[in-house]
Amino acid sequence: MRYKIGMYGGSFDPLHIGHIHDIIKAASMCEELYVMISWCEGRESTSKELRYRWILNCTRHLQNVKIILIEDKAVSKEVYNTDYYWEKGAADIKNAIGKPIDAVFCGDDYKGTNRFESLYCPEAEVVYFERREVPISSTEIREWATEHWDYIPEVCKPYYLRKVLIVGGESTGKSTLAQNLALAYNTSFVAEVGRDTCEYAGGEEFMVVEDLYENILRQKINVMEAAKRANRLLFVDTDALTTLFYANFLLDNPYEIANCTKLAEAVHAIGEWDLVLFLEPTVPFVQDGTRNEKIAAEREKYSRQIKALLERNGVTYYTLEGDYLERFIRAKELIEKDLHIHTKW
Repeated sequence: MRYKIGMYGGSFDPLHIGHIHDIIKAASMCEELYVMISWCEGRESTSKELRYRWILNCTRHLQNVKIILIEDKAVSKEVYNTDYYWEKGAADIKNAIGKPIDAVFCGDDYKGTNRFESLYCPEAEVVYFERREVPISSTEIREWATEHWDYIPEVCKPYYLRKVLIVGGESTGKSTLAQNLALAYNTSFVAEVGRDTCEYAGGEEFMVVEDLYENILRQKINVMEAAKRANRLLFVDTDALTTLFYANFLLDNPYEIANCTKLAEAVHAIGEWDLVLFLEPTVPFVQDGTRNEKIAAEREKYSRQIKALLERNGVTYYTLEGDYLERFIRAKELIEKDLHIHTKW
């Protein structure tokens, strides 16, 4: 090792592959490398807890890397970029590490400014890494994350993922559209859990309240898990509020309906959809053995009830009509319009 104690600092807001390259190189040159995360409540786009978690999970295999959080009180980046805050930050870093620093690592955009030399030399050597090796910045990712997707570490991607919810009544083509869009955008989709529980019960008329609880909770968990593997977009077939519609439709016990309502609305409240597509019943009803004939007979009526639930819970949505092709084309138009994501890579 060339150095005993090294330091590499920044806000990492957000972490990107350029940071990872620098951390790997710096760690290979030191017995101990301290990654210092600068944070200020209310000034940054991502929380310090997220950034700590991201760096921790990218460096678990590097036993000599240690992570420390350093708070600053500057109200803006411009205010921070003054001698006072730089000097205070250096003092806080030295105090937090508590050992003589041999090397300070930074990007070569600081080369020639004497910024780090004035704060850490002659006790430490300043080592510059080329920024152009990985041509990305945190600013670029903050401005348009999905356009720079390949520069975002896997552990960070769920934060920047855009989620598209597809809802509607029975046999409106939700699962078909979700799968088709996932294929078109080379990503993942989350299937409706209710199909599995309905089949297990033997049909909708045999479902009990526990099945509906499972639908609400497992659908949420499946979305969280799928978000870790998705590419820019995640398509989700059905949500907690749609399950609440079925609770009102299938259950008779007011106590059970009240519990389902509380659970569904609580799960809805902790979720977030970037785009919601409501499928009108403009395609033929297909009986797959699990679908309710009462709903089939009055599709428009029950579609309006689901819309009312969405609206009562503050959900803004687009309606998609027409056949399968027309809805597929319209969905892609809305994704480009609202989420600025297209099928060019």
